[in-house]
Parts: sequence; structure tokens; C-alpha cells
Amino acid sequence: MSEDWRGRIGGMDEDRMNLYLSGKTLARVAMIDDDGRPYVMPLWYHWDGDAFWFVIRERSAIARFMRDRPDVGIVIDDMGRVDDSENNRHFEAPKVFAQGTAEVVEEPNVGGQWVAIAEEMAKRYLGPNGSSYITPTVEQPRWLIKVTPDNVRTWEGLGWAKKYWVEKDTGPSYEEVHAS
Repeated sequence: MSEDWRGRIGGMDEDRMNLYLSGKTLARVAMIDDDGRPYVMPLWYHWDGDAFWFVIRERSAIARFMRDRPDVGIVIDDMGRVDDSENNRHFEAPKVFAQGTAEVVEEPNVGGQWVAIAEEMAKRYLGPNGSSYITPTVEQPRWLIKVTPDNVRTWEGLGWAKKYWVEKDTGPSYEEVHAS
């Protein structure tokens, strides 16, 4: 029986991770709120190959949370995706996990560096409607926050990493399950 439905199984190399991160999946960013509790927010992001960039509305508490307590976690994942773009790429259950430090690059302002990043994200996430979304609000102040990851882990495919397998005398081994 074919195991093709599992997709590629294992960590992504850098090129494949960058290709996945250029897609439309939201980042879920974990931070600590003012009460010391975990707070997770789905956000659009821009990945430049070294850092994640977030454009956040002026009155949003999450920018202040990241400014005051800059240790954050990021997860970008979905169950599977065939892109609707010209890349014709497919990922089965891709996941990117990162931990890093948030840095406020710009306090809320109008017309800062954040505009170009917001325009790029709007086009990526909304396609031809991106400009229609961003143009009416470009005069609203926004924060620009950069998260440089200290570590990044990746995984894709419907299978377990070898470290999770407990070898037993009965049943198939990791290698037998994942043999192509």
C-alpha cells in the first residue's frame, strides 16, 4: 500500500521552509500579557529569511505586550496546502516553530517603514484586493515589530519523528513505517 498520502516526512531544509513561509498561512504569536498569562494572537507576517515582521495597529495591546516582554513564540502551520499561486507547491501538515525576541523598530506612526511591509502582506494574503484593503487605512498609525528567532524548528508530513518512537519487539519499526 502506498504511503504517498503522508507527504514528505521530516524537517524542511532552508529553501523549503522559506518557500512555505512565503505562503498565506497566518502566524500564531504567543506572548505574555500584563497579568503574566500566555496570550496568543493570529497575525499576518512577513518573513525576510532572517526575521519575522509584524505591522500592528496603534491601539493593539499585543504591540505593547511584545515591547514590554519581548520573548515570543511563533507557530505557522496547517494541515496541508496546494498553493493557488504559480509556485504549484504542496505541503502536507507543514509546521514552523520559532522562539525569539521582539524588537520595536517603529513606534506607532504614519508613513514609516511599515507601509511597504503592510502593502506586501496585503497583496500576499488578499491577492488583487490587497491594495483595496490597505489604501483606506494607510493614514492610521501602526507599530513595526521585528522578531528575530533564536531557534527555528520545522516539520512536515503525517508521520512521527524518530525520537518519539519507542522500539518494541512487536510491531513495525520507524524505518518500516516510513519506507518508501
